[in-house]
Amino acid sequence: MDLFPLFLTVKVSFFATALAASIGLFLAWAMAKREFFGKNILDVLIMQPLVIPPTVLGYYLLTLFGRSSPLGAFLEDTLGVQIVFTWKGAVIASMISSMPLFVKPARASLESVGKELEDAARLLGKTEFQVFKTITLPLAWRGIAAGVVMAFARATGEFGATLMIAGNIPGVTQTLPIAIFDAVQSGDNLSANLLVGVITLFSFLVLYAANRFTRGRL
Repeated sequence: MDLFPLFLTVKVSFFATALAASIGLFLAWAMAKREFFGKNILDVLIMQPLVIPPTVLGYYLLTLFGRSSPLGAFLEDTLGVQIVFTWKGAVIASMISSMPLFVKPARASLESVGKELEDAARLLGKTEFQVFKTITLPLAWRGIAAGVVMAFARATGEFGATLMIAGNIPGVTQTLPIAIFDAVQSGDNLSANLLVGVITLFSFLVLYAANRFTRGRL
């Protein structure tokens, strides 16, 4: 059995989760701790990948990063970076798809941190960053960690948006879910069953770990 889809899926999921956690942590903090114009709209936009069809998300990404778009042309001509039909496109698709599953638990965990503790730290002269690092983050880390785990799990299972922007190129952009689709289409039931078993077991373990985090037990 070709192990490339497994290795690529791990690679894509790692980078996608790192980006989703980095961007999502700021979004979760802003949603939990700040009031600003358009907050509800931003909340809806963050949650959109959970409700729109993955192929629609993939179409948006293909339109945004395609060679005919201003952004896509700039990236390719000026920076020499190609997104469409590369593993980078798979990373972007997985990142956006997994973002809601990080932001939701992270935001809830940040909101649970008592404002009086943060205000006390501010009265002692702590900056906002110091308050976040020494008060908010240590108290909210379990929810944030659960969000990271959930985002990673979602990234490993991303299919529709990845297929649209990265394509199905064996040895280049073929992730585990796409390899399963290919195996079923070609009638290779043995490979399909093995790959399905791998991703099912992995998903179960990830969800179990996330559940332990949210319940406050390791």
